[in-house]
Amino acid sequence: MKENERLLVLDAGNTNMVFGVYEGDDLIGNWRIRTEKDRTADEYSVLMDVLLRQGKVDPASIGGVIISCVVPPMLNSLERFSVLFFGVHPLIVEPGIKTKMPIRIDSPKEVGADRLVNALAAYERYKCSLIVVDFGTATTFDGISAKGEYLGGSIAPGVMISCEALFQRASKLPRVEIFSHPKAALGKDTVSAMTSGIIFGFAGMVEGIVRRMKLEIQPTPKVVATGGLARILEKECDCIDETLEFLTLEGLRLIYERNR
Repeated sequence: MKENERLLVLDAGNTNMVFGVYEGDDLIGNWRIRTEKDRTADEYSVLMDVLLRQGKVDPASIGGVIISCVVPPMLNSLERFSVLFFGVHPLIVEPGIKTKMPIRIDSPKEVGADRLVNALAAYERYKCSLIVVDFGTATTFDGISAKGEYLGGSIAPGVMISCEALFQRASKLPRVEIFSHPKAALGKDTVSAMTSGIIFGFAGMVEGIVRRMKLEIQPTPKVVATGGLARILEKECDCIDETLEFLTLEGLRLIYERNR
């Protein structure tokens, strides 16, 4: 990537695909779209062209691309899209990529790309022991030592997939929107009871797992949240110290810089 060119960072998750454009260290634009596993490279090109131009970002200014993808069927199309649309061979976050973060687990290659990216970005920001909670399709918890080592973590069902299971298996229960805070634990009708159970239930799970992890990480770690539902859950979780909406994008930028 040449001087003054911009970097496209792309995180393809199971539910959403989030991407942003960096100019140096500054995130100058970001977008979130639904993950579609069968999209072709041409479809990505059309979609990206529209979104970038709406955000007043000239596609011709993109000189580098980095992709983190946890949906294997999408990776080939995303790579082809990068070459066709930007004329750039993307850097793929995969086992063996240079992160400068020691991975202290039994099978380092098993760590999801998104989890490693989050851990790297959080440690670079705070330089202390950490727990990163990512509210995505799955709710993940990752521990980082004060020396910047990835220690492992936990994976739990995500809020949305748990809700879908509830809606599908309990036929008398209605679908509810969970993008608001429950007024009380004692719901006075079915919808408020479901909202209370979902939000307070997940908050209790987060606090329980974080409490147990803190017993295994010394010194006491700072707790950082990210992901699509982090802003909703952080208000109900006393254990969360800070929420960073674009933690994954920042981690991708750091990894790109370390592998240039």
